[in-house]
Amino acid sequence: MATTITAPTTTKGLTSEETDTTNSATLSTMAASLALNNRVYSLDDFDTVATVGTGTFGRVFLVKDKKTREFFALKAMKIPDVIRLKQEQHVHNEKEVLTEVNHPFLIRLFWTHHDERFLYMLMDYVPGGELFSYLRKRGRFSNSTGLFYSAEIVCAIEYLHSKEIVYRDLKPENILLDREGHIRLTDFGFAKKLSDRTWTLCGTPEYLAPEVIQSKGHGRAVDWWALGVLIFEMLSGYPPFFDDNPFGIYQKILAGKLEFPRHLDFYVKDLVKKFLVIDRARRLGNMKNGAEDVKKHRWFKTVDWDAVPNRKLKPPIVPKVSHEGDTSNFEAYPEDEWKKETPVSPKDLEIFKNF
Repeated sequence: MATTITAPTTTKGLTSEETDTTNSATLSTMAASLALNNRVYSLDDFDTVATVGTGTFGRVFLVKDKKTREFFALKAMKIPDVIRLKQEQHVHNEKEVLTEVNHPFLIRLFWTHHDERFLYMLMDYVPGGELFSYLRKRGRFSNSTGLFYSAEIVCAIEYLHSKEIVYRDLKPENILLDREGHIRLTDFGFAKKLSDRTWTLCGTPEYLAPEVIQSKGHGRAVDWWALGVLIFEMLSGYPPFFDDNPFGIYQKILAGKLEFPRHLDFYVKDLVKKFLVIDRARRLGNMKNGAEDVKKHRWFKTVDWDAVPNRKLKPPIVPKVSHEGDTSNFEAYPEDEWKKETPVSPKDLEIFKNF
């Protein structure tokens, strides 16, 4: 599994507009999104079923609503670790972004909460598991399978960019499949509302765009670069730039040398080359026509773009899901003494008062 790197968030070059997370439009969207069925939740409303994911400073639980019997994913993050790893801004960004989005290929946020130990985010439970698992099981995907996932991801990225949001963490581990087999992007910890560019070094080494590595300031173009890497990995079974250590990976990314496996379709090779262009002004998706240029590429010629966001394309993989709370498509995690966390001071809690 790819490791994720992150550096302390900086606000170099950011405008007050970019750092202001409390504008009225966001708050009204937040209110609408968080009050699902006009309900205000509390932790006591849920029974914890199992852990379905773990991360650097948190884990994701499958929980069941005691009243409605519905299943949700509850992300719990340890506040001391969030502070220690200087992730406060990323956590706020994640909440801000998720309260503003509403798209069939993105995870939904229903409620946030914190106590003296943890930050909580209540989200959709997507029972099909990670695209990563299916890719590892199969080794690589066929051209038509890769085309299906790429088309849905293009629509998700286009939607985010239309809202001035850069996702910054596209990789197979962050793409979930719902029970029909359609995608849902998850983990918006690195996502950010942009008014111009940002300088934070964050992401997964194999998927980082050159401008991120070079600290040149980056914007939405990084998502199109990452899509090029993802398409290559889906169809080849390995990423285009890999090495035993991150610095070796960075050197290969900056050198930009691509070696394609022989079996790849001519048009997909052309598409990947156009995404993996060092000069972001010439990168497909980042030019004047944006996502329209991507959709018009010859590899996508069979795609009915109106049908994609309506989930009308037939998924190539339909996950085995026996019921809404099925966890068989996720790894099993030990339910350890994770909850025993020391409370943080009122001063530290102040950072999260609006969470």
